[in-house]
Amino acid sequence: MTAITKSTYAFPHQIGIYNGKVRDVYYLENDFIVIVASDRISAFDHILPKGIPYKGQVLNQLAAKFLKATEDIVPNWMIDTPDPSVAVGHKCEPFKVEMVIRGYMSGHAAREYKAGKRILCGVKLPEGMKENDKFPTPIITPATKAEEGHDEDISREAIIAQGIVSEQDYKQLEAYTYALFERGTQLAADKGLILVDTKYEFGKKDGKIYLIDEIHTPDSSRYFYADGYEERQAKGVPQKQLSKEFVRQWLIEHNFQGLKGQTMPDMPNDFVSLVSERYIELYEKITGETFIKADNTDIENRIKTNVLKWIESVY
Repeated sequence: MTAITKSTYAFPHQIGIYNGKVRDVYYLENDFIVIVASDRISAFDHILPKGIPYKGQVLNQLAAKFLKATEDIVPNWMIDTPDPSVAVGHKCEPFKVEMVIRGYMSGHAAREYKAGKRILCGVKLPEGMKENDKFPTPIITPATKAEEGHDEDISREAIIAQGIVSEQDYKQLEAYTYALFERGTQLAADKGLILVDTKYEFGKKDGKIYLIDEIHTPDSSRYFYADGYEERQAKGVPQKQLSKEFVRQWLIEHNFQGLKGQTMPDMPNDFVSLVSERYIELYEKITGETFIKADNTDIENRIKTNVLKWIESVY
């Protein structure tokens, strides 16, 4: 199986490029952007050594579906998907925070809770909770958007006090975040899944707030299977989930959490295949559709050809 882990295009009208952990962003004239969803995978803010076949396609197509399914709530950046692994749209000035919203005590929140913390990002956490218990109501636990290294937890009050986001804009981001999470929760429930937690990113263009980046994908979200959730909680056993958390757990088992002095473990091919299968499984489970694998015999040229066609149609 072939995976794309790096892209270095020079498109017509291109004026800049940004390589993220997973996505490569090409800036074009007239405030358009081309985002290539690579097959890179990151965990603990580190890029793993091997690409995951079809991961970029899964993320790109899932994000496109959910952006379309939520455009009545908030306008979003995306215009089109000219290639299975590419989205094109409007360049927005991003807010330097991620709006993380949690419906359940899982992942980072659970690790902090086990360490004895009862306040997360300024939000008081109830006593007596177990890992993967449902919160009485969803909580927003924002994180600063780091250029490099780890994103950091931050409170609503600190965001406003430090002028990272104005109070007026932040109230709008909160409202959008709750509404998007409610929609995502319903869409997941319709397919027998629980949307556990997720993150949203927003930006501004011409004074208007847009939803940017991806939404409700396994890279930005955590899902549990609804069937058997209550039984597993009662027994105190791990939930069956569709998310990137199992990759993090594999790394933890191999003594890596991105900490100083730790060495990234090698990824055996069978584990790479398993991760690829998990991503495809989530796509099929949450969309109810069969995942159609794109022709990956020459991904780089396929992407280039399709993007060039789109650029020619716009300029």
